[in-house]
Amino acid sequence: MTSTPTKPAVSSPDPIRSIQRRTLGVLSAAQIMGGVGVAVGLALSSVVVDELSGSTVISGFAGTATTLGAALLALPTAKASGRGGRRAGLTLAYVAALTGCLISVTAINLRTWPLLLAGLVLVGGGSAGGLAARYSATDLSPKGRSARHLSLVVWASTIGSVAGPNLAKPADQIGVRLGLVDKAGPFAFAALAFTLAMIIILGLLRPDPLRLARRLDGAPDAGPAGNRTIRTAWHTLRTTPTARRALVMIAVSHTAMVSVMSMTPVKLHHDGSTLDVIGLVISLHIAGMYMLSPVVGWLADKAGKVPVLVLGMALLLTAATLAGTAGHRVTQVTAALFLLGLGWSCGLVAGSALVTESVPIERRPAVQGLSDLLMNVCGATGTIVAGAIVGVLSYGFLGLVVGVMVTLAAAWLLTLRARG
Repeated sequence: MTSTPTKPAVSSPDPIRSIQRRTLGVLSAAQIMGGVGVAVGLALSSVVVDELSGSTVISGFAGTATTLGAALLALPTAKASGRGGRRAGLTLAYVAALTGCLISVTAINLRTWPLLLAGLVLVGGGSAGGLAARYSATDLSPKGRSARHLSLVVWASTIGSVAGPNLAKPADQIGVRLGLVDKAGPFAFAALAFTLAMIIILGLLRPDPLRLARRLDGAPDAGPAGNRTIRTAWHTLRTTPTARRALVMIAVSHTAMVSVMSMTPVKLHHDGSTLDVIGLVISLHIAGMYMLSPVVGWLADKAGKVPVLVLGMALLLTAATLAGTAGHRVTQVTAALFLLGLGWSCGLVAGSALVTESVPIERRPAVQGLSDLLMNVCGATGTIVAGAIVGVLSYGFLGLVVGVMVTLAAAWLLTLRARG
């Protein structure tokens, strides 16, 4: 009688390394396309809402809508991953983003900002997919390399995300020639980018990294996250202090970044900056988010995740200070946005790797999904508050508020490190 093997034939290290290299390549290709989709709309969303609504306060809801969408889609993406693997989860996220882009094009043509905000909520699926892809990169990572592998997929977003804002103007011009109204073209272009990202995941992410990792680990192919995502995640966090610490730092980093970034295009627009200048500033900000992520990942694996988290808080504080005191100096705003992105990168890469390493593989999709949910809920809340602060007070006061938040978080992290 022939027994059924408990592990696949690819369980030796060399084939797994080969599969992991392919997985990183496929995820990186999808990140490039997804990054274009997210960034090309990101550069204009708050400006379009500002024009349609005639309100600076309402314009802040553009960033809120996209961030809220990423939050709302985090758990469905995690649940789909828990049940069917990473391919299922990522496909769900990109389908939502594609649908949101089509709704946004319709809304701009109809000149209705509430429908545009509804579309932007679904566009947040692109961000949810990008965030989930970084965790997908760690499923087959060898010990001590999770941050580096995660950071490589984050870095791949550089190409699409930096190019995206600068493609907004040509996409708009092409859209007008094709019969779309002004500023609808970039969202149509984003829809194409998300479609390509989905095709890459569906066609090339084989074998599925999470399902293979579970088989290699002897865990069930459909873990607890498949049915009880929130309950599983909360139980794991209650019993894992390290994961809790990492999750809070991710949320603070994202809140600080999104709050300042979402209102910067509006500030520059009101200061008289052209669309090209706004696109350049956002491109350099996104370069800060992604360009140095492999260095951040290497440092997190070598020096430790907590020291890199502290570094991230310091960079975010510096960025908030520069942004808050910039006045009409575009150069200083640009420097602030670059450092803001770099601080976010430290928080995301080190924090995400620490979350992944702290929990067992069968519970990872649930905890990772909850992490993305909370970071984006905090980010969405931050953009609401940021819009109100800039509309009622000033962009400079927003920098002060963000600086205080980051300082308190860093002090808490250092206190925990001293105790640990």
